[in-house]
Amino acid sequence: MNKKRIMSGMRPTGSLHLGNYFGALENWVKLQNEYDCFFSIVDWHALTTGYEDNIDMKSNIFNIAADWISAGLDPEKCTIFIQSNIKEIAELHLLLSMIVPVSWLERCPTYKDQLVQLKEKNIATYGFLGYPNLMTSDILIHKADFVPVGEDQIPHIELSREITRRFNNLYGNTFPEPQPLLTKIKTLPGLDGRKMSKSYDNAIALSDKPEVILQKIKSMITDPQKIKKNDPGHPEICAVYSYHKIFSANEILEIKESCEKGEIGCVNCKKHLAENVIAYMKPMHEIRNKITENSDYIMDILTEGNKRARSAARETIIEVRDKMNLLELE
Repeated sequence: MNKKRIMSGMRPTGSLHLGNYFGALENWVKLQNEYDCFFSIVDWHALTTGYEDNIDMKSNIFNIAADWISAGLDPEKCTIFIQSNIKEIAELHLLLSMIVPVSWLERCPTYKDQLVQLKEKNIATYGFLGYPNLMTSDILIHKADFVPVGEDQIPHIELSREITRRFNNLYGNTFPEPQPLLTKIKTLPGLDGRKMSKSYDNAIALSDKPEVILQKIKSMITDPQKIKKNDPGHPEICAVYSYHKIFSANEILEIKESCEKGEIGCVNCKKHLAENVIAYMKPMHEIRNKITENSDYIMDILTEGNKRARSAARETIIEVRDKMNLLELE
């Protein structure tokens, strides 16, 4: 019995952090054992908002591949590839742009929100407006059945489903309608209590060395009402406690009680957390150190993944061109 297919990707905009890991990557590692998974390093998507600042793109692509593999993605179980190396995605993006109303693109929640949030950037471009078409092309080129997402991303998948239905209605049943695969994720705040983000400089990167992790955790913002070591704490408002719930789960009740009774100070609490985070990330660091010693190893994985992705994409684009009555000569 053939496995159902999954498609997902991440932008190569810098080192991945623990928020990326618990928000998506941890789940991908599990899914690769159950589904036929295609995981794309979506560099074209990165250009939709970062075309003016792309100097680190090549190194970011290498590093995100290293992060994925060290976190547990197995190239023997899944296909890891670079989006821009699969030219058929660009062709499908162009063909979809012929049939998708502009009004559909303009009502996309991401389009409206990011125009406001990134107003300092020049993103009033055709490429940014057409982002949903490109995302849909990523999904459809490999005829993915599911896209793993959190609840906040469901509107994006619904737009892809609308585009899919429009193509199928116009040219005959060609693509499966991609379904959102809702996943339970662990949410980590940033070191300062805000959303973890590279742009806020409040993240622990998957590639951070133990001494860096220790220093970052020492800098974390804690309960502002706990002034002295023996003051009773309020764990529910402390970012450090949010981390303990993930990295110290087997002793969380003891940690909570000690904080509330003022039996442990914030310095020792952070030290204990750092020890647990470092221990948790040690296997990732060991794998990453090993695979990055030989850059050819990662490049070979990407090359092989590109071949697999291109083969599947080529079959799809031939079918699409035929359905749209486009003449192709050798």
